[in-house]
Amino acid sequence: MIEVNNISKNFGPTQAVKNVSFNVNKGEVVGFLGPNGAGKSTTMRILTCYLPADAGTAKIAGFDVATQSLEVRKRIGYLPENNPLYMEMGVLESLYYIAALRDIPHAARKEKIRKAVDLCGLEPILSKDIGELSKGFRQRLGLAQALIHDPDIMILDEPTIGLDPNQIIEIRNLIKSIGREKTVILSSHILPEVSATCDRVLIINRGEIVGSGTPEELAAMATGGQAVNASIRGPLSQIQEKIQSLAGAREISVTGEDNGITRLTIKTDPGTDLCEEIFFLVSRNSWSLSELYRETITLEDVFRELTREG
Repeated sequence: MIEVNNISKNFGPTQAVKNVSFNVNKGEVVGFLGPNGAGKSTTMRILTCYLPADAGTAKIAGFDVATQSLEVRKRIGYLPENNPLYMEMGVLESLYYIAALRDIPHAARKEKIRKAVDLCGLEPILSKDIGELSKGFRQRLGLAQALIHDPDIMILDEPTIGLDPNQIIEIRNLIKSIGREKTVILSSHILPEVSATCDRVLIINRGEIVGSGTPEELAAMATGGQAVNASIRGPLSQIQEKIQSLAGAREISVTGEDNGITRLTIKTDPGTDLCEEIFFLVSRNSWSLSELYRETITLEDVFRELTREG
């Protein structure tokens, strides 16, 4: 549904996007993650035909964003970072206005608006002016406006920015609902939002894609594997030798010692969990085990490693 090939964009001497390439398949919810100023919004604006790329190509549903922009715009719903709403308008009035701008036939407008209202939970505020709404309801209205013409693809740039924790959860759940029917690309620098919402993650840093995959795949890429932590009482040299002999064990390091108990970190091959084998190994050798767990690698850990300076 989205094909990006080597797009670049310069603003004077600053290269905001550098040879970025990625694909988004039909039905995917993909997170576009990066620190502030990494090139996320610039990439989004190129995909939505707001900015031309200086080099490279991008296609939305098979249409080129540079040469077929009207066809592209028919097929996308876009919620930019600064949600553009007419504050003096009524909520329902604004939905009819956007429906008219989208060339939805008169006979179909009421049905399209009703569907967007139901999906985005706008019924309680339909009679209000937009200026009266909370930030959370304004974001819901922005999503409804982006959805009203029933696009195949939703492009959302920082959709939860400025919301309180309860509002973030509400919008996150709404995006998940939208993702059951549509292809979604979601830009954010908020890691829990991406981790909780998206099937796959793209990480951009300094205008370049530095990581792509599921959170689990990115964890393996960033760390070179996984790790198990164990605290064992017994002869250290034997413990190290026998654990090292386990299939999938890569590297053992001593991280501490307390009252005869040695704390160890065992790096393993990606996808390998040695907890059970270590447990039985300790039991067979009559050692004592006080702690054993697989180290949890979060998207935050991956993000820090892939975007760190230098």
